Amino acid sequence: MKKLLLTTVAFAALGMAPAVAADLAARTYTKAPVMAPLPTWAGFYIGAMGGYATTDNGGILSPKGGFAGGTLGYNWQTANWVYGLEADAAWADINDSVAGVVPGFGAVSVGSKVDATGTVRGRLGYAFGNVLLYGTAGYAWADNKITLSALGVSASDSQFLSGWTAGAGAEFLIAPKWSIKAEYLYKSFGGKTYFNGALPTGDLNLHTVQVGVNYHF
Repeated sequence: MKKLLLTTVAFAALGMAPAVAADLAARTYTKAPVMAPLPTWAGFYIGAMGGYATTDNGGILSPKGGFAGGTLGYNWQTANWVYGLEADAAWADINDSVAGVVPGFGAVSVGSKVDATGTVRGRLGYAFGNVLLYGTAGYAWADNKITLSALGVSASDSQFLSGWTAGAGAEFLIAPKWSIKAEYLYKSFGGKTYFNGALPTGDLNLHTVQVGVNYHF
């Protein structure tokens, strides 16, 4: 009787073994999710920008107005640190004029207008994923025109101004190849002499706030 019972248990165990093996084989295992690559800021980019400028010259003329143009740059990236070079150039309408009456000359007016401006700058920033905060500084230029009017006659003289710029900004990746940015720049230009030395001017300092969009290659 004992032998019969042991034999029955053995056959039952053998019969269950394939079922258990089948259950074990049927189990499925899922792979760990693949982490998405971190966004990169490295490489060439090109874009458009525009903004508004005011001055703090403290003189009789305080030009202000808008500007719009294009941007070209290149970034390198090491871990979260991003550094690069950027150049921009813009058409501008930053102007002011004053008028008065001078004995013997009647109505007289003096006007100043920046009709083009641009920069070549280095940038250094820190990336928080899709957000880049940076500082920037470098060379700035502008084309400035002085206009004098008296006795119904007007005369103008333009000079190319060189100076420096510094500022800061924030840039946001809104798509794999597109970003938007907001930036403040202070531009300082030395004085120039107009009309063959007849009219010297003081420094021209611009406060500019600009926004832009960039395409990254």
